[in-house]
Amino acid sequence: MNVTIEDSCIACGACESICDAVFSIEDKACVNAANVAANADAVQEAAGACPVSAIVIE
Repeated sequence: MNVTIEDSCIACGACESICDAVFSIEDKACVNAANVAANADAVQEAAGACPVSAIVIE
């Protein structure tokens, strides 16, 4: 599973509040790729909760 953050990210923090093992907020959301596989369900939930659909899962 590859997770990227599009430039449309508004750094609202929703993804980080759902899965802080994978997402952190700086200027925009950042992905800790090493933790994606172990938190796949939470990553999916965070992507669904993103208000601007900036989380892309491939």
